[in-house]
Amino acid sequence: MNKSELIEVVTNKMKIEHDRAVSKADVEALLNSLTSVTTNALKTGDEVVLIGLGKFSTGHRAARIGRNPQTGEPLDIAAATTAKFTPAKALKDALNNPFNRAV
Repeated sequence: MNKSELIEVVTNKMKIEHDRAVSKADVEALLNSLTSVTTNALKTGDEVVLIGLGKFSTGHRAARIGRNPQTGEPLDIAAATTAKFTPAKALKDALNNPFNRAV
């Protein structure tokens, strides 16, 4: 599912399940804001926890020596900070419950 499909699904779900008509522009603005806030929190070393969904955090990948696959020549790979997502127990349980499979 890409961003435009997600916006469409969320807009329809809000109408049907929550009896709230929201525009696609509002849903897109919310997703953009969520992305921006999450990015800024991770940059400052904070975690973002969404109950029922999961936790966004950062990890560290150490510098290492790699190899060029075409030539086999060694090359330096710089250290990097990475984004991590850890799913919540509720999400894992929902995905592994055979009676709640999406159709």
